[in-house]
Amino acid sequence: MEKTSTRRRVPAHSSAQANRRIRRTTEARVTALAGHPDMIRERLSALDREWDIERAIEANAAVLALSGVALTAFHDRRWLALPALVTSFLLQHAVQGWCPPVPVLRALRFRTADEINEERTALKALRGDFNGLQRRPGKALEAARR
Repeated sequence: MEKTSTRRRVPAHSSAQANRRIRRTTEARVTALAGHPDMIRERLSALDREWDIERAIEANAAVLALSGVALTAFHDRRWLALPALVTSFLLQHAVQGWCPPVPVLRALRFRTADEINEERTALKALRGDFNGLQRRPGKALEAARR
């Protein structure tokens, strides 16, 4: 099995088409905002609220597992298969970076935290947040936190 870094697991296990679509959408958004620097702050705020794919997987798993437990308690114990299946998917995702919901979520354009941060960094660079860092290297970390 090929070792893929944790940061690149989801794109490595996503279709090339989904990765291209996400990349093109991000690039188009950054390009559009290059002509409207007054809107960059608003987009950065939206990025702060955007759910990455890991959060979506966790929320999806929690809802399905709790639903299975509730259905077991009120209907039939065979519903325990649902939380068992969901937790096996979570384990598979933790180990491999892939599980059955990943292609669906990528098709819905859920991005990884790195993909979101790439857009954030590009927008900050457009806004000029990193200007002058070469002269003041001690400010680099402070600028990156903004």
